Amino acid sequence: MVIKVVDTALADVKIIEPAVYGDARGFFFESFNSREFEQAIGRSVEFVQDNHSRSSHGVLRGLHYQIRHPQGKLVRVVLGEVLDVAVDLRKSSATFGRWVGVRLSAENKRQLWVPEGFAHGFLVLSDHAEFLYKTTDYWYRDHERSVLWNDPAIGIDWQFSGTPLLAEKDARAPLLADADLFE
Repeated sequence: MVIKVVDTALADVKIIEPAVYGDARGFFFESFNSREFEQAIGRSVEFVQDNHSRSSHGVLRGLHYQIRHPQGKLVRVVLGEVLDVAVDLRKSSATFGRWVGVRLSAENKRQLWVPEGFAHGFLVLSDHAEFLYKTTDYWYRDHERSVLWNDPAIGIDWQFSGTPLLAEKDARAPLLADADLFE
């Protein structure tokens, strides 16, 4: 396989580490291989949309999800570094309300698989970061939801001092106890 899969504290969330081939000229790696990816996560996945965002140091985006048309996301950073976070929002799950955070960077080339049923967010730790992600469903404004980034019931350690820069919708997101959740 050209990828290595690393389990996280949340069984369905996986770190994907591609095999990187480098020398004095630079490097090469497969950033996505459907056959290898599906074998690694144990299910068939069809990605329908690619997204690209650029953010400055201290920007926090999230914690986002879609209550209908939920999206699985395969995320990576091509410039800079972020702390990427997934939160289990499946009420029937043994890990409901728990979170996992992984540093993703252009340097480490790691990716994170965040399946449907999880909220997702990231905090930019470098001067700037460019963030790419594939999704398993399209974005629907009417179904988009958020959970408050600093909800004490979740207790995410964002590894950041100070107050992050937030979109208004993220600053006024509901607590987990008040959010629309998955069964």
